[in-house]
Amino acid sequence: MKHNTEGRIQNIHLLDSLNASGKMAPGMVGWLIGSMSLHHHQEGSANITNAQLDYGGIRMSFHKEWFTANISLGFDIDLRLPFNNHIIKTHERMNLSVEFWLEKDEFGRRDLVIGKCHVEPRSVHTTFLTEAIPPKVNPFLRNFRDNLEKVIPHLIESQVCPLIDEILRQLDVKLLKSLMEQDIAHKLNQL
Repeated sequence: MKHNTEGRIQNIHLLDSLNASGKMAPGMVGWLIGSMSLHHHQEGSANITNAQLDYGGIRMSFHKEWFTANISLGFDIDLRLPFNNHIIKTHERMNLSVEFWLEKDEFGRRDLVIGKCHVEPRSVHTTFLTEAIPPKVNPFLRNFRDNLEKVIPHLIESQVCPLIDEILRQLDVKLLKSLMEQDIAHKLNQL
């Protein structure tokens, strides 16, 4: 809430990224069709709604003071087709992995360092929520899904990972040290 997570995810410039994702004709129609120039048609839109960022747990690495946070991200896209004004609803789901660790400074204090944040390979899934899709639109939607699954990882890494970084920076170093101590105690009890 404090970081306006849903609002920031909803403001991702999805359509701009899709239009720039390949060597296509300009505009959404050109991107969907790949060759036609339909200047007389209305521009399409893609709005992100229902953003959900779910914490999937923190794993501690074998390396001391090294952690991985697993986060699932889901959102809906309302795609208004420019050539017939139909609205197609999709749901996107993917998993993010964020590495972070504690590093001692020159005074022996531990600071939290955020490392790599990325979308897990092959975790991006698109589901069409609209049931009554005209058959003529299906080839366009397949192209949309394929391009979306190529664009989303980079888009999320460039626009959502900085948000994740801000959220993780709120973690207390003492809490992480406590997690490490609990993990060590648990491993010793298993011996």
